[in-house]
Amino acid sequence: MSSNLIISGSTCGFTHSCLSLCLCTDMSTKVAVVTGSNKGIGLAIVRALCKQFDGDVYITARDVGRGEDAVKALSSEGLKAMFHQLDINDLNSIKTAAAYFKGKYGGVDILINNAGIAFKVADTTPFGVQAEVTLKTNFFATRDMLTHFLPIVKAGGRVVNVSSFVSALALKKCSSELQQRFRSEDLTEEELVALMERFVSEAKKGEHKEGGWPDSAYGTSKVGVTALSMVLARQVSKQRPNDGILVNACCPGWVRTDMAGDKAPKSPEEGAITPVYLALLPPGATEPHGKFVSDKQVQPW
Repeated sequence: MSSNLIISGSTCGFTHSCLSLCLCTDMSTKVAVVTGSNKGIGLAIVRALCKQFDGDVYITARDVGRGEDAVKALSSEGLKAMFHQLDINDLNSIKTAAAYFKGKYGGVDILINNAGIAFKVADTTPFGVQAEVTLKTNFFATRDMLTHFLPIVKAGGRVVNVSSFVSALALKKCSSELQQRFRSEDLTEEELVALMERFVSEAKKGEHKEGGWPDSAYGTSKVGVTALSMVLARQVSKQRPNDGILVNACCPGWVRTDMAGDKAPKSPEEGAITPVYLALLPPGATEPHGKFVSDKQVQPW
């Protein structure tokens, strides 16, 4: 069992007031991190992992009180989850969290990027603003998470990016040129970022339709998430070919949440099934990798 030295005052599982160095053995403990998981699908994912994953499971959320309340709610069900503050729209928060998991566990075994936002259909916010705000969280902040967490994913790790079936619908409404790029095996992360920035810029000018984009900020943001998952899967395979890390995007389905409304057919627990399936792909599995998965099945892209 490997161990690491933690300076007193850091979060190491011992009392925070210890006056000496603590010898912690968390490096051998597996850990799963779920973003935006104090409620909805994220909390359902944590609940399922607490039952099925042999390791520590972390709820993360912007609001400390809500995160701690979610931990207490699971505790009342006899489930042990832990909490770490994480606001994916705050780069310092991401860096702090990555350093914490690197220091305490040597990295992460499961990362599920679940945090996301969506404007209601009836929202009267100008489309350009919706595009900027939606992509800021759903695409650019998720990319920031992956930039800082993917390097600390351990060998055999699983990365699951929660996308949506809306991404596939939005892709079909893109121009043929954009569809070709989003599906291309040689699409780079830099090109993808530039495309997402172009969408926001054109949306703010009211020119997105002329630019070949769909009239959906949420759908376009999730096109970005799905495509990014595929790009990063290729990167991981090239840079860490022997580590067996699997990166996928998934659709949880239309789920009854604050974001999707109460008319959706799936419960949060049903929505958690596919993300958890991908997170718990068995050791040695090589597929799916770099895919878009719904109902535990690889979907066309």
